[in-house]
Amino acid sequence: MSSPSKRREMDLMKLMMSDYKVEMINDGIQEFFVDFHGPKESPYEKGVWRIKVELPDAYPYKSPSVGFVNKIYHPNVDEMSGSVCLDVINQTWSPMFDLVNVFEVFLPQLLLYPNPSDPLNGDAAALMMRDRAAYDQRVKEYCEKYAKSEDIGAVEEKSSDEEDDLSEDEYASSDDDDAVVGKADP
Repeated sequence: MSSPSKRREMDLMKLMMSDYKVEMINDGIQEFFVDFHGPKESPYEKGVWRIKVELPDAYPYKSPSVGFVNKIYHPNVDEMSGSVCLDVINQTWSPMFDLVNVFEVFLPQLLLYPNPSDPLNGDAAALMMRDRAAYDQRVKEYCEKYAKSEDIGAVEEKSSDEEDDLSEDEYASSDDDDAVVGKADP
């Protein structure tokens, strides 16, 4: 196995062992979703975003591609595509960084310290420079509308958990109670 492949697997495993919910796409390790919570003591505090991460073949020598799946109001995030304008990820990436750094340092820093002079969302940048209180309020509105845990599928169905809690005897007896109603389709 080549070194980038081992590193990719190791970084992904480290991310999965941390407090982040990671969901693989297409059974590979090159694309996955990570549920990311907004940093404390910020207007993003109550938000939860699904972040799509794509690892290039040359990872860790080439930076991962990171984008918000659900909407976020931020000068450095494209509102339509979710693309992130983040110098550390896009231009100054180093193999010293790993995936945990992206979620524990880079993204929280992006949300805590927006750069309105290099915007992907011009409306957010203009509002932030003109009226910071109105900007913070708009961020909170977006969090409430688009960034709740149930919006990204983080809340699991209760019924599937209840089935797992049944003992074998309870499961067998629950089948006996089922009655057939109506006639089978021909």
